[in-house]
Amino acid sequence: MTSTTAIDETMWNGLIHAGIAGSIFRLPYVAADQKAIAAAKLDVGFLGFPFDSTSISRTGANYGPRGIREHSSLFLTYNATSDIDLAKKLKMADCGDVPVVPGDVAATMEKAAHMAGEILDGGARPFILGGDHSVTIGGVRAFAKRRKNPGLILFDTHFDTADNVGGLKDSHCCPITRAVDAGFDPKHTVLIGISGWLNPRSELEYAKKQGMTILSLDDVIRDGAQTIGKKAAAAVGDGDVYLTIDIDALDFTVAPGTCVPTAGGMLLREMFAIIAEFRNLNIGAIDLVEVAPSLDVTKTTQIAACRIILETLSILK
Repeated sequence: MTSTTAIDETMWNGLIHAGIAGSIFRLPYVAADQKAIAAAKLDVGFLGFPFDSTSISRTGANYGPRGIREHSSLFLTYNATSDIDLAKKLKMADCGDVPVVPGDVAATMEKAAHMAGEILDGGARPFILGGDHSVTIGGVRAFAKRRKNPGLILFDTHFDTADNVGGLKDSHCCPITRAVDAGFDPKHTVLIGISGWLNPRSELEYAKKQGMTILSLDDVIRDGAQTIGKKAAAAVGDGDVYLTIDIDALDFTVAPGTCVPTAGGMLLREMFAIIAEFRNLNIGAIDLVEVAPSLDVTKTTQIAACRIILETLSILK
């Protein structure tokens, strides 16, 4: 629906911190529009989603996209040890931010799903930068509409399988449940890094009842990252996969700038080793969430996030 209200050019049309201050990895800007994406022949379109209105704990992830973009300037898209040049491997662009509607979760998710859908329809993979973990809901809704029987891999300290939080279903505690509602196959849904001390019984019971594969933090420690990566890759199947990475899966010494930091969590090198085992999967969409720059004065978390993005891009087919 198009509004007939006159536009006040002096008024903010969303969040005052939204928008590209500097594109991620100095990439060009291409609008999240199907025709523009197709014309640019993009393989990956980055989409910021500066939204954390559903957080039940600390806030600040709404500044995640800006913080990640800012610190991406520390990195090259060339890896001198593996000789991977992402600039030659993938055509990438920054597609700007979702125009968040402050206080309106449903309208915001609708806008996000539309923009992610435009990137997909243009032939590219959306890489969404959160934001709290509710941003995944917009992404999975767009993906499930365009892919048959998709699978999902989650890195997280939490199950995120709540049905609702105080009646709100599009909460950052609910993205995996909403993914199943959208059409994702729970038998091809893998949860990696779950920590026992930070999850309610009901979310564990839902994951088990649905037949999801749970690879806990204890499993990672006991079996090793490479084994966990192989198990996850086998369990998710050979269909199209949505990969969602909550940075709170990492130990709080690595990622203190997140809303629920994890004591004794996964190490970055473990995450990289697991992701490396996904190189043969059909990963069609990705998000990285819960980076909260204001909660990390050292900026360690943003730097870790940029490295995760590069490692993930390097294994895409």
